[in-house]
Amino acid sequence: MPRELALFDALVPTLLLILIASSIVYIVLAQLFQDVALADYVWHPALFQFAIFVILFSSLGLWWYS
Repeated sequence: MPRELALFDALVPTLLLILIASSIVYIVLAQLFQDVALADYVWHPALFQFAIFVILFSSLGLWWYS
């Protein structure tokens, strides 16, 4: 499996694409969590948001490289 993708004659690392995809999914989830007022039920909202992003990024990375 290639570790880089050729995008407009430039080699782009796949982790950059995974980072962009997980950021987009995270923004959608963060908006959903804000609408539901999930921060009222979480002890440390910033830590929770960071953990959600790490879970998304690692899950997409494991899925892509498996």
